[in-house]
Amino acid sequence: MTPSATTRFAPSPTGFLHLGHVVSGLYSRIMAGEAGRFLIRIEDIDTTRCTPELTQALREDLDWLGLYSDGPVRQQSEHLAEYHAVLDTLRERGWLYPCFCTRREIAEAATQVAPDGSLVYPGTCRHSAAREGQGRDPVWRLDMGRALDVLQGVPGWHEVGHGRVAGKADAFGDIVLARRDTGVSYHLCVTHDDALEGVTTVTRGRDLYEATSVQRVLQDLMGWPEPVYAHHALILDAEGHKLSKRDGAEGVRVLRQAGWTARQVLEHPLVRQALEASLPTGVYSGG
Repeated sequence: MTPSATTRFAPSPTGFLHLGHVVSGLYSRIMAGEAGRFLIRIEDIDTTRCTPELTQALREDLDWLGLYSDGPVRQQSEHLAEYHAVLDTLRERGWLYPCFCTRREIAEAATQVAPDGSLVYPGTCRHSAAREGQGRDPVWRLDMGRALDVLQGVPGWHEVGHGRVAGKADAFGDIVLARRDTGVSYHLCVTHDDALEGVTTVTRGRDLYEATSVQRVLQDLMGWPEPVYAHHALILDAEGHKLSKRDGAEGVRVLRQAGWTARQVLEHPLVRQALEASLPTGVYSGG
């Protein structure tokens, strides 16, 4: 572990907090170290699913748990102009192109699967800038081949406890950096904000491990600092699926209403199990 670091916990208010969030928040705070900085960021670019009511509930639950940010809480929906400026830079350098394909068209044409399980875009619009979208706005895709040529290789990253990891960005194809509905994307916003806030250790669940390959490309293209990464174990249900916001029984708010204290939630057996599987022996001693 790094003695001190700047980490961030970045929940998305598309539902109420659950125990998986508790794991992520505690893991991030612990990984910051006693002399480090633990930041909270609200990733609410999905303005359809992320409502003001859910954002307020998220803040209330974090305060109740005692998870306080060591700096201003950044709310992504308030900074869309910054993300669009990054997109403009990427477009000006010729690294993005518009894509009018529908999900159905992509599903029918795709022949490969990316490391994260998504379909690899077959490149239909890469050389067809004048293709009509039948009234649809385009998404904007990163020309991955061109980007990797510029970088002269596929970037890797340092994973805490494992050393240098080889990246797989070339296996993702031309990823979307600006969606039709939001005008931006997770990959774009998270890498921008990590650089802006000086995050030195990116902490998050293992379900986002493969996404690191893509985000390292953006960091190097934009000249942003390379952080180290630390992916923690997930809380899984009986079928081995990741705990989600739909799992109300494990929601922080439900446990509060049932009479649990914040200390009891922070020391929940499922939380303890995930943290003990992710941290060096003896580091975790409860919330």
